[in-house]
Amino acid sequence: MSSWAQFAEQAPELAAFGEERFGSGVAYLATVRKDGGPRVHPVTPIIGDDLFLFMEPTSPKGKDLEREDRYALHCAVENSNGGNGEFYVMGRATRVHDAEERAKAVAAASYSPADRYILFKLTVERAFMNQYSDEGANIKRWQDES
Repeated sequence: MSSWAQFAEQAPELAAFGEERFGSGVAYLATVRKDGGPRVHPVTPIIGDDLFLFMEPTSPKGKDLEREDRYALHCAVENSNGGNGEFYVMGRATRVHDAEERAKAVAAASYSPADRYILFKLTVERAFMNQYSDEGANIKRWQDES
């Protein structure tokens, strides 16, 4: 399982595209509910050396990730033509309790996370991008081999 920095080292073009797409606004986090069904949540990803998500402590997505750590995170697509393309990553989430790690996430955030928010660090196991053009789809994939 790779950190965002390790992913970026191994697949720089894909990581740069992902950082741009996740930086454009809301992304959608998929988690696994207690009954095994899927759940989707709007989130604001934070990218530094790691990929982070802050959330309310009462959020169902946090409960999902604490019980079942698998996730998928997909950028918002700008329009019905695919806008500037799509990007997603999949991996595992870990709740962060360390103050230094939290400070890194706060420093990298595009907003001011509330003190009450809980924090998760996301590993990157797979990544996918697709850019649409008149010539067809430009698809790139990456998978962690460790």
